[in-house]
Amino acid sequence: MKFVKMKYSKPLLLLMFVLSWLSFPLIGKESIKRFLPAGLFISLIVTIEDVIARKRKWWWWYEKIIPNLSGIVPFLWGPFLIGSMWILKLTYGRFTLYTIINFFVDSIFTFFMVDWLKKLGIASLIRLPKYQLSMLFFVKSLLLYSFQYIKEKIQYTRY
Repeated sequence: MKFVKMKYSKPLLLLMFVLSWLSFPLIGKESIKRFLPAGLFISLIVTIEDVIARKRKWWWWYEKIIPNLSGIVPFLWGPFLIGSMWILKLTYGRFTLYTIINFFVDSIFTFFMVDWLKKLGIASLIRLPKYQLSMLFFVKSLLLYSFQYIKEKIQYTRY
């Protein structure tokens, strides 16, 4: 696949990371305490998934902020982590709404952002079709919600 490496790819990755974290305090102290464990859990799952994906060449990140670190890091520990917490904050307890919002956000990433990242020379799908990426996102959204549900069930049964 052909791509054009853009002059501003690294600053763009860094900007997405920083902008995500600027919204972090707006989540609210109680919501951060409530949803951060689930956000960290799913980010850890995606970190493991990325190791597998690189070995199997599902996708590739061409641009990296830190040379020996996967290019997914600014997305994963920026928009993905913070976005997961925002989605939980806004929809937790209303599973249908949670599923619809997740489907919408994941579809935007899968069907628009992936092409944009490829065009910018940041990343591209190699051996993973978009519909499979979409299914991976769906499974991860179920894992995220399940983690939060189990965490709260355990937390409230202890007290």
